[in-house]
Amino acid sequence: MTISTRAERIVILTGAGLSAESGLGTFRDKDGLWTRYDLNEVATPEGFARNPVLVHEFYNARRANMLAASPNAAHHALADLQQFAPARVTLVTQNIDDLLERAGAREVIHMHGELTRALCAACGHRWDAPEAMQPADPCPACGAKATRPDIVWFGEFPYHMERIEAALANADLFVAIGTSGNVYPAAGFVQEAAFAGARTLELNLEASANAGLFDETRLGPASRIVPDWVAEMRS
Repeated sequence: MTISTRAERIVILTGAGLSAESGLGTFRDKDGLWTRYDLNEVATPEGFARNPVLVHEFYNARRANMLAASPNAAHHALADLQQFAPARVTLVTQNIDDLLERAGAREVIHMHGELTRALCAACGHRWDAPEAMQPADPCPACGAKATRPDIVWFGEFPYHMERIEAALANADLFVAIGTSGNVYPAAGFVQEAAFAGARTLELNLEASANAGLFDETRLGPASRIVPDWVAEMRS
């Protein structure tokens, strides 16, 4: 029996590696979408203020990429775990895609926002985003032409941190899947969970920057190692 099979309250953090096999690039992809843009120009509030056309172009491309993609075996395995495991499973993601939801996952906590949602920078109203957004799009609530993707940019505070911290404090197993271990506060979740008494497991293509903080690390493609782990948890 592994360290994880008796868990009753599981918190799972997913990163870009979960969706990479669905064709959604990670920050580190050599020829990925991110490499063609200056992140200071497309992923900061200041960049949006300088050139909203460029920012919308960037996120429209990412949204189109997401809509053309399909959930892979790892997404489906996590959705199945959440639905059928006797444990309570909380899914937290750094990803802004909707592949977990399309695989059947429920109540996914998107700490960095969602490509499927829009936000008014003037009044804070949120709504479902169209496939393509433009700077001239009016807010449906206040009419201001200040609509932006509902994405947490560099320099902004992640969403739902109180919910996440409460889940970590009550978890008896924390699992990080496809994360680099370089981006805080998510990189610190393993320490929070361990301090609260949880066992910790990393599932990754290669060891993360904070792999040494986990009780166990398993390496390989997410589409293989995640379903294998979920099968253990359901056995």
